[in-house]
Amino acid sequence: MSGSFWTYVLIALTILVVVAVVLAGLLRGRRGREVPPPTAPGVPGTPGPTDADVAPEGSIGTIEEPGEVAEPDAPDAPVLEAPPVPTIERPEAPAGRLRRLRARLARSNTAIGRGLLALLAGGTLDEAAWEEVEDTLLAADLGVAATTELVDNLRTRVAVEGSTDEATVRGWLREELLAVVDPTMDRSLAADRVDGRPACMLVVGVNGTGKTTTVGKLARVLVAEDKDVVLGAADTFRAAAADQLETWGQRVGVPTVRSDREGADPASVAFDAVRAAAELEADVVLVDTAGRLQNKVGLMDELGKVKRVIEKQTPVDEVILVLDATTGQNGMKQAEVFGEVVGITGIALTKLDGTAKGGIVVAVQRTLGVPVKLVGLGEGPDDLAPFDPEAFVDAILE
Repeated sequence: MSGSFWTYVLIALTILVVVAVVLAGLLRGRRGREVPPPTAPGVPGTPGPTDADVAPEGSIGTIEEPGEVAEPDAPDAPVLEAPPVPTIERPEAPAGRLRRLRARLARSNTAIGRGLLALLAGGTLDEAAWEEVEDTLLAADLGVAATTELVDNLRTRVAVEGSTDEATVRGWLREELLAVVDPTMDRSLAADRVDGRPACMLVVGVNGTGKTTTVGKLARVLVAEDKDVVLGAADTFRAAAADQLETWGQRVGVPTVRSDREGADPASVAFDAVRAAAELEADVVLVDTAGRLQNKVGLMDELGKVKRVIEKQTPVDEVILVLDATTGQNGMKQAEVFGEVVGITGIALTKLDGTAKGGIVVAVQRTLGVPVKLVGLGEGPDDLAPFDPEAFVDAILE
């Protein structure tokens, strides 16, 4: 009985399996009939796909076309800024400078004119008064010879005319001062091309007179007169001199010829500057030289060499000696020695606004026999101006 029992159980299980398979098939066929037929999007009368029918972008099962794969953000590339374009300055015209600088000159030298006018218009001009007039002029560094000449001429006028009216005396004093300043001297600068070549200007002086600064300011004077200028940095002993001069040039768009080696041969740099000016067809080349004491024979000989080397390719048309007005009569010896070595043609008198010794103008002219051509009356870039004898005398008497 046990055998037949298990036989019935096996038959029953078989029947259950068959029934289950049949039912599963029936259910599968029913679900298939409930799925809507495929549609053609955009065809009228057919439903389109719903959001549920479209797999979200980026989900499993979505295949992206090549090139659609998102790349990680690349780091920002460095932004290279163009170097700033230097601003080219337009220097003030020399005529405007003279009007502005005249007031400064009047303030610094007012003691001369005021003292002289007080003495001459005082009504009593005895020997003691004339001695005071002489002392005032000598204190202004006018020099003994010029002082004697001026006082003698004034005494003669007062004796002949017999007037001590202030306006009259002021007129006499102006005429006599102007005579000793000598307006007949040629104060023009050699800054124009000569026979198809640039003019050559050599600038010399002792240490501390503001020589390199004067060269830079002189370049501004010439640029304001529409001159094409080239600078030569032949002061190769002072590390900052070439940089300083180059900066002055860049401000007004003027090229500078220099050596990158400190202590280079200054004559060689000067030679190269003159050659570059010729190639650029410039109007003038300004050659800055190292400051040197007039009693240093070796340095003065070297300065002579610089000039001789330049003259192998072009004449030196102008040699400007830069003098510090505050040195007074001490600058006379300097002027004499430089004149012997390189042949001075003109004086640039700096720091004239810082002293009441305006008479140095007359003294240096008489010592060297050459005119003061430029005066510096301040530290501003345009505080250098061509010397005007009448403006100078009028400023003293204001």
